[in-house]
Amino acid sequence: MSATRKLERADVCRVPENINFPAEEENVLQQWRDEKIFEKCSQLSKGKPKYTFYDGPPFATGLPHYGHILAGTIKDIVTRYAYQQGYHVDRRFGWDCHGLPVEFEIDKLLNIKGPEDVAKMGIKAYNAECRKIVMRYADEWETIVTRVGRWIDFKNDYKTLYPWYMESIWWIFKQLFDKGLVYQGVKVMPYSTACTTSLSNFEANQNYKEVVDPCVVVALEAVTLPNTYFLVWTTTPWTLPSNFACCVNAKMNYVKVRDVKTDRIYVLAESRLSYVYKTEAEYEVKEKLTGDKLKGLHYKPVFPYFAQRGAEVKAHRVLVDDYVTEDSGTGIVHNAPYFGEDDYRVCLAAGLITKSSDVICPVDDTGRFTAEVSDFAGQYVKDADKNIIASLKASGNLVSTGQVKHSYPFCWRSDTPLIYKAVPSWFVRVEHMSKNLLACSSQTYWVPDFVKEKRFGNWLKEARDWAISRNRYWGTPIPIWRSPSGDETVVIGSIKQLAELSGVQVEDLHRETIDDIEIPSAVPGNPPLRRIAPVFDCWFESGSMPFAQQHFPFENEKDFMNNFPADFIAEGIDQTRGWFYTLLVISTALFNKAPFKNLIASGLVLAADGQKMSKRKKNYPDPMDVVHKYGADALRLYLINSPVVRAESLRFKEEGVRDIIKDVFLPWYNAYRFLLQNIVRYEKEELGGKSLYTYERARHLQSMESASVIDVWILSFKESLLEFFATEMKMYRLYTVVPRLTKFIDQLTNWYVRLNRRRIKGEMGTQQCIQSLDTLYDVLYTMVKMMAPFTPYLTEYIFQRLVLFQPKGTLEHTDSVHYQMMPVSQRKFIRSDIERSVALMQSVVELGRVMRDRRTLPVKYPISEIIVIHKDPQTLEEIKSLQDFILSELNVRKLTLSFEKEKYGVTLRAEPDHKTLGQRLKGNFKAVMAAIKALKDDEIQKQVAQGYFNILDQRIELDEVRVIYCTSDKVGGNFEAHSDNEVLVLMDMTPNEELLEEGLAREIINRVQKLKKKAQLIPTDPVIIYYALSTKKNAKKEVLETQAQLQKVLVNYAAMINAAVKSEFIPFNEKQAASKRPIITELVDLKGVDLTLTICSTEELQLPTLAWLNVTLAAELQPRFANSNKASILLQHNVNKEYITLATLRTEVDVLFGLYGISYELYVVDQQKKVTELKTIDKSLSGKLLVLTRNPDALLKSTDYVVEVAPYSKFVNQSGSTVFTENPKGNILL
Repeated sequence: MSATRKLERADVCRVPENINFPAEEENVLQQWRDEKIFEKCSQLSKGKPKYTFYDGPPFATGLPHYGHILAGTIKDIVTRYAYQQGYHVDRRFGWDCHGLPVEFEIDKLLNIKGPEDVAKMGIKAYNAECRKIVMRYADEWETIVTRVGRWIDFKNDYKTLYPWYMESIWWIFKQLFDKGLVYQGVKVMPYSTACTTSLSNFEANQNYKEVVDPCVVVALEAVTLPNTYFLVWTTTPWTLPSNFACCVNAKMNYVKVRDVKTDRIYVLAESRLSYVYKTEAEYEVKEKLTGDKLKGLHYKPVFPYFAQRGAEVKAHRVLVDDYVTEDSGTGIVHNAPYFGEDDYRVCLAAGLITKSSDVICPVDDTGRFTAEVSDFAGQYVKDADKNIIASLKASGNLVSTGQVKHSYPFCWRSDTPLIYKAVPSWFVRVEHMSKNLLACSSQTYWVPDFVKEKRFGNWLKEARDWAISRNRYWGTPIPIWRSPSGDETVVIGSIKQLAELSGVQVEDLHRETIDDIEIPSAVPGNPPLRRIAPVFDCWFESGSMPFAQQHFPFENEKDFMNNFPADFIAEGIDQTRGWFYTLLVISTALFNKAPFKNLIASGLVLAADGQKMSKRKKNYPDPMDVVHKYGADALRLYLINSPVVRAESLRFKEEGVRDIIKDVFLPWYNAYRFLLQNIVRYEKEELGGKSLYTYERARHLQSMESASVIDVWILSFKESLLEFFATEMKMYRLYTVVPRLTKFIDQLTNWYVRLNRRRIKGEMGTQQCIQSLDTLYDVLYTMVKMMAPFTPYLTEYIFQRLVLFQPKGTLEHTDSVHYQMMPVSQRKFIRSDIERSVALMQSVVELGRVMRDRRTLPVKYPISEIIVIHKDPQTLEEIKSLQDFILSELNVRKLTLSFEKEKYGVTLRAEPDHKTLGQRLKGNFKAVMAAIKALKDDEIQKQVAQGYFNILDQRIELDEVRVIYCTSDKVGGNFEAHSDNEVLVLMDMTPNEELLEEGLAREIINRVQKLKKKAQLIPTDPVIIYYALSTKKNAKKEVLETQAQLQKVLVNYAAMINAAVKSEFIPFNEKQAASKRPIITELVDLKGVDLTLTICSTEELQLPTLAWLNVTLAAELQPRFANSNKASILLQHNVNKEYITLATLRTEVDVLFGLYGISYELYVVDQQKKVTELKTIDKSLSGKLLVLTRNPDALLKSTDYVVEVAPYSKFVNQSGSTVFTENPKGNILL
């Protein structure tokens, strides 16, 4: 669509039969860009009440995937709808710019292995490299997000690296610090040795893998019990040098056994004997006791490195805790307090360590043992496992070794195994806030609510203090300045405060800018304060975005406070413990208020096989390939109309996107096309071309007083949908709205348009025609407004064409459907009674269609009678009121209504679904199957009425049983029966001659309509249709009889066929047809008889006075002079009318195409595509096609050449002669 020229009615009335949805989306997108539609939309809503939405920031170091597209689509739908409700919506895009994703890329690029490498390089240089790639894919993100139809402001974005954003983070941190919510401590955290940083639990949970690890059973020798050993089991042998205790469950049963092989006494859980020993003969039970009896018993340290430290605090003893289970190992767990969360908790509770104790963590940042563990110093912990096991074997402490397959966390960035390790960290106190967090969460509304109540609620109840610091470089520095002794601490809350205290004014807040800034001590003579090294966890930065994106409180304070909390946020369910949580923690800590009111949590988009989407496995189609193939609207609707909007998983299947085109968009487009075609027909036939159709609301409402029931129905359905739409969108339930919208499209296209074809085409009078046109227009016009948030491109395309039929000057802002407000339901037009009646009629029709399919009897062939049975007289009356539609849709002569099933001898029989029930019931299936088959008619009716079958105390659902309706011979005729458990329908399938002949007439009409569609003709195009019947030689007797029957049908049903095809339909006359311009010819098979259909224009065909020939070059020949490879030649001289010679023909061809010196051969193709070599020139050659080729064999095999009925080149006839005005084609001569 051109940006400089507006669409006019003349542009849209001839609607193409096919539409390329992706190409039209590109046109719409270009118009949005050229005319700044999004920007104008925001300007139009200025001054209206604000609807606030927060966009969770993605990293720009990778490309968007389906999860991003899904969340973006949900946000786009909700914010577009908010605009339609009269709100102003600021839609700002956000970027997460700091943290591990960026640093990891740089570490890979520069081969950085640890902090020493960064120190050599310098933080300034390192961060400069990070800054270079932070927006690596920003352009691609903008392109993709924009192409999928999302309206979001990239120019007025926020980035977590902006100094003003970072300043707000400093302010937030200072508020928390001043409230006493910040402290320094140690936390055992998931740790990536490859990235040399700790990860949040949320990050650690992102990449679990099934791995095989070594496992060992180790004997810890008791101090006070002679020859007695506690058996501990672990899958991390590298943690044993740091062992400080072991733990049992006080309530579990334990045993002391004599090991036959070693004669040692081993203590382990009774339930785990079978794990340690293969047979009972290998041990002898000496004593049974509960775990609490073992509490406090000491054992000798298995390694000496921390023995002295242990002796000081009475470590290396048995502790008790409920986390020990009977599921695995020996029932006794080894504790290394700084390498496991439970280990730390249990040892802390037992007093073996304190929060201020020196940490027992002999592992450096890269995962290698320090000098404290002298025997294994410098070894990577996972590599040290085998050496540690060898040492245990040598010392006699190793009981057994093996392997275990288990799920283990890997770093989501480096894809290397994580370890759990004590990390010094700065914390925000969260545990004491649990009640406040739950209270603030209760103020929010989630879709679906179970995510809030269960997943999120449980997480809040168990909320632990949040480690917010990371020992990294590219992030917002934690603004704590401390004296060397740690006695003096200053927390900075702004750039201004830093300048006031240090005398240094900065414009950037990254480490390279502020790390060297010193703040003089408040104590005279003391050394200056310097900033601590850590930066903020990037989750703290993204959780601060409600405030930081506004540079609160330094700017926009009033605007922020007036619009906080946000009306809406949406992200994937995986953010429950990520962004959703950090938002709530920071907001609750600052203001004791939830940061948002409404939230939609979406599920995960998986590959088609149910696996996680993986670039490495290439198990999913590229999102942009799908968009380019099917369009963004189709992808959006597929995602939104799926379980993923209910926080369930979706297995992404490309054919699902394709089906949206087939099942939703094409029927919708065809309904729009049908409307415009019939507006053109109405203007031409009813208005005589003197005036134009315009939709007038007043006229439409006035006509509704005497409207057709089907008009009343579709308008009622529309108003009911608007009411439902408003209710559900207010509750953010997209998963209920979209199915209703797609059902509405089905009702409109497959029912309203089908049932109204004759009215809309004017066959029932002008008044009925204008009323149905108005109704169809009104419904389509309303529908594009309802669908606009969901399918922004197609609705824009249709709206910009439909709006041209509105009275001039009656509407504002008609440039885009996205400027329009959502219509409000008018309840006075809702007719629930009529909606129910039509639903009943539809049930009858669909049951009838199923019965026709069973008999493979197309609807074109009429049948004599349909019988509808129902016990309720009111229901039968409702069906009777719509009998014309039933008779028409099913092509039935007569409708009979009854409430007596027995009168027609209908009985019910039940058959179980063998596959479904066999899998579910297994051993019980045979008995249940026999019982189902034995059910009598009345029993089946009772079971169906209750909504399920109760068979042998087993609940069997209705869809697991096939109810078969049988008719008895006493009814007579050839009946088929079917039911939907509400109405019972019988159809008399008995054939007769008259019905068969009418069916054949409808078959002929169908073939003609298909051919007109193939030729891209519209109903008002003036054409003549010629037909001819023929059979092959030696045709069978039945075929000849069918030909005679068809000939009879063509005569007897001529009036019906003419009226249906809206054109003259006559036998083929060669002389008459030759004078017309042919449009298309096709031979079709009809019951074994060849029916040749030829459609010609009513205008006379102009041909040259003289004999002529079209000429074309085969693919291997190229013209030297002209661009065209097509030309026309006269075979006769203009003066004497004599035929030219073969040599003259060659000369003319050489001149036309510049083929001098090139050898080629001449072949002729006739109308039947028969190819022969040109030998002579005579009258028979006129009108055929001459092909110049150097490869006759390829030509003889080809069927690509089309013989046109008129010359390629334009010509004029004058005084008995012919002159070409162009030659070759496109080369103007006169």
